[in-house]
Amino acid sequence: MAESEDLFVRESPIFANKELLEVGRLPEEERIVGRDEEIHELANALNPAIFGQSPSNVLIYGKTGTGKSLCSKYVSERLVETAAEEDVKAAYAYVDCAQETTETQAIQTVATALNEPTVDVSIPEKGISTSSYYNRLWAILNQEYDVVVVILDEIDKLGDDSILMQLSRARESGKLSDSKVGVIGISNKIKYGEDMDERVKSSLCERKFVFPPYDAEQLADIMEARRDAFREEVLEPSVIPRTAALAAREHGDARKAIDILRYAGEIAQSKNSSSVREEFSDQAYEHAETDRFNELIRGLTPHSRYALHALTVLTIDDDLNEKGFRTTRLFGVYETICQQEGSEPLSLRRVRDLLKEHAFLDIIERNRVSGGSAEGNYTIHRLQEDPEVVREALTETFEME
Repeated sequence: MAESEDLFVRESPIFANKELLEVGRLPEEERIVGRDEEIHELANALNPAIFGQSPSNVLIYGKTGTGKSLCSKYVSERLVETAAEEDVKAAYAYVDCAQETTETQAIQTVATALNEPTVDVSIPEKGISTSSYYNRLWAILNQEYDVVVVILDEIDKLGDDSILMQLSRARESGKLSDSKVGVIGISNKIKYGEDMDERVKSSLCERKFVFPPYDAEQLADIMEARRDAFREEVLEPSVIPRTAALAAREHGDARKAIDILRYAGEIAQSKNSSSVREEFSDQAYEHAETDRFNELIRGLTPHSRYALHALTVLTIDDDLNEKGFRTTRLFGVYETICQQEGSEPLSLRRVRDLLKEHAFLDIIERNRVSGGSAEGNYTIHRLQEDPEVVREALTETFEME
């Protein structure tokens, strides 16, 4: 390589402010598109907190990329600002339960986020019991805050409801004096609340919101609000509409739509193109879909993967070109897979629930079929994805365990 030749690009010919396309970045108010109603409802639920009163507890459901986390953080930030104007000290703590998967890790994250230098409380990363973390959290809240909101993202990954029980009953049990706590639980699983412990349901008394997927017009607006991530006149006119149509057709996921747009720009840059063309959107879409599906598979529990594996096996071995497979037939293959994996199979009812979750995530399609007077009504299941792609993703996941 010649000494004068630069290995790195010093100034991007495509991007002006690439940070605007980062998924984890909390955008300004004018860049939040298509969620005015949801933001208003969430703000109403938390509104008592600006006066130092207890906010409503909230459970938010919706598929990945529908703005649940974004809106929760945004409303919580506005809550803190507005409460300060009323001389109320408020704060919020965010926990990604997909990363902090135990009660101890989650409550340690909450306590660390809320700890202040003025508070004489130490929060070690490890080495103390779960109850000690709670006691230190109560000490921080009692000394420092009037009201706190705890956001538990992907709360279903925690495995049990203990943290909800502790937070929702903190004042009732005398752990908190004047400080109040509200909880925002976020889940991709629409049935999460149904499986909750009855005591938690009673103390939580939560309000429930469902965030629908974005449509193509909303996705286009979301990407238009981030157009200044690119240099002027770099995006060809058809790129954003094309990307929005692709994302809406498959999943209505704003994160993935933004990912596709960003990756299309990276493809243009790698090809030394002076513009981002529609063909780059198509290439970026294929890349993003592979990543999306692999991410979904990695997030499934072992028995969710076994159930999906059973449907995949049936689909690949389908010589009769069937339009779907009955639950009982699928369950038989699932039991065989469990035996091969050395795992005790779940009940037929639980496997039905797992299949419902797959349908909610658009991995499979479920349809009720009438078999007439002889067979009655039954459900058939069909893969929405290429079975070979599903098998490859499952195989990689099994090998990682």
